[in-house]
Amino acid sequence: MIRKILFATILFSGFISAKAQSDSVQTEVPSGPVITGSVDTYFRYNFNDPKSGNTNNYTSFTNSQNSFELGMASIKAEHSIGKVSATIDLGFGRRAEEFSYADPDYSSLFGVKQAYLSYAVSDKVKFTMGKWATHIGYELADAYLNRNYSMNYMFSYGPFSHTGLKADFGLGEKSGIMLGIANVTDVVANAGSRRFALAQFSTATVDDKIAAFINYQGSYGGSYSLTQFDVVLTAAVTDKFSIGYNGTVQSSKPEFGKTGFGQNSWWGSAVYLNLDPTEKFGITLRGEYFDNENGVSAAPATSIFDLTLSPNFKIGNLTIIPELRLDAARTMIDPLTGTPMIVFEKSDGSPVKSTVTGILAATYHF
Repeated sequence: MIRKILFATILFSGFISAKAQSDSVQTEVPSGPVITGSVDTYFRYNFNDPKSGNTNNYTSFTNSQNSFELGMASIKAEHSIGKVSATIDLGFGRRAEEFSYADPDYSSLFGVKQAYLSYAVSDKVKFTMGKWATHIGYELADAYLNRNYSMNYMFSYGPFSHTGLKADFGLGEKSGIMLGIANVTDVVANAGSRRFALAQFSTATVDDKIAAFINYQGSYGGSYSLTQFDVVLTAAVTDKFSIGYNGTVQSSKPEFGKTGFGQNSWWGSAVYLNLDPTEKFGITLRGEYFDNENGVSAAPATSIFDLTLSPNFKIGNLTIIPELRLDAARTMIDPLTGTPMIVFEKSDGSPVKSTVTGILAATYHF
């Protein structure tokens, strides 16, 4: 209740300020919308080549084997007149479908990656309402914005999007805070009483060489609750070498079952080492540890380490990514049979602790 009252007060104050300024706002001649877009495609081959249909993949967007695939074709339109703006971001392909996995009954909405309206009360306060990509995590849904093509586990089992209302407040030149309220995570249409509170604090050094983002989402209303804390750090060590870090922990509390932070939780930590010796070539090494031994997320109930090497060859707006990835899981013993549980499979269907995957991907944006 306190969160509802606080948020309503902030919102009401913003609209009063907007009304007070309305007399001084001059009518501006609208310009045409800004149109951008992207396309990505890939070929994936897991070297264990299981025959059971298991692709040895538990992360988003690359669940295929020995097949050329269309990732996603996106088209984005942005338009603004004075202090108001609108954004429409549409996606087509399997990547877009998986991004909107939580709304299978809304076939007309699954291609809407983002659609929101914004009103800038001032240069320090902006309100946004609609559906937008999550603020949590290091990696992004649009392939061309990532240096690795395959996704990490934290992205795959964290939030993808939020539908609701948020307010962004500028705090000086390099810091800001976002507060919001949204439907259940990843759900566009939600008739229940359960809602999510959202927050982010961001800051950076004067030269932008070091930046930090502290992110939060937490549900309230209903018997089931979910809380996630997340941090993202970036640092430009030189003009050719940079480091990224993402750490997150998500904890849930069902109506019946385990209680207490940490018992119904998963967590992960990833480091990104980025080297760009020339404008046309870069390479990223990602190392991630994902702990799901409590079996909270849909991933196997174990801990997994993945190491991904992704060279980036750039030809204008085209990026070619020949990627090599290692996934290694902690061996888990089935308590009923006493045999190793299958996380990854060999070609004959027997369990194996680790697996190697090769991907050839290409992205283009305009």
